[in-house]
Amino acid sequence: MNMRVWLPRYRRIAGLLGLNMEADWEATLRLARLVEGKAVKPLEAAERVSGRTVFVFGAGPSLEADLERLSKSSLLGRGVPIAADGATSALLAFKTVPSLVVSDLDGRITDLLRAEKLGALMVVHGHGDNIERLNALLPRFRRVLATTQVKPVRGLVYNFGGFTDGDRAVFLAEALKARRVVLAGMDLGETVGRFSKPWLKKEAKASQTKKVKLEIARELLGWLAGWAKAEILNLTLKGEDIPGVRRISLKELRSLLKA
Repeated sequence: MNMRVWLPRYRRIAGLLGLNMEADWEATLRLARLVEGKAVKPLEAAERVSGRTVFVFGAGPSLEADLERLSKSSLLGRGVPIAADGATSALLAFKTVPSLVVSDLDGRITDLLRAEKLGALMVVHGHGDNIERLNALLPRFRRVLATTQVKPVRGLVYNFGGFTDGDRAVFLAEALKARRVVLAGMDLGETVGRFSKPWLKKEAKASQTKKVKLEIARELLGWLAGWAKAEILNLTLKGEDIPGVRRISLKELRSLLKA
């Protein structure tokens, strides 16, 4: 991501949410130290994604229904699965191991560790509010592609763009040269899915801060759709429309995957 393009946009996001960009930089430096000796380069991640159709699974209320639809139609295995944090738990329940997991480590840690053990590549994000989690949990992972929302650290921490786990996963897929990105479980509305946080037993009303974050995600995805080389499509059963991102049916998806 071009920092001259990204940072003004991120400064606006930080202003909306009252984020401390100095704390983000502190987290970035800490993350850089923690991944020394086990840092994954983007080229390795691109080997899993480049030129292929990618399914990005968010942890919205439609997630389980979308997984059920893809599974019953035998399409679930037809794309590279990328999980946004808590969506990892749902994928594992459907006996699907995500190829990449994009996380700031507030998902169910046992499932994140299990996914890595089964072959997932962890893409771990550092920001001002998760420094303690980075310190406590990052040493438990074997290899990590580290990301930030501010200035990167050369060779150790990267900025591919994006803000929430879900939209960062889409920005990552674009950066890794995916051919096509299909969104599922990306409702981006006023309700959060039960997989969005480990303690949730069912979907819940989003807090005001969460609503703002989801609207930011929607805005960023619309921006990305305007210049991405990858085709970005939305399979999510319900939820909000994303500007510039076409909704598709399972029938349309099947036809695209045959082409």
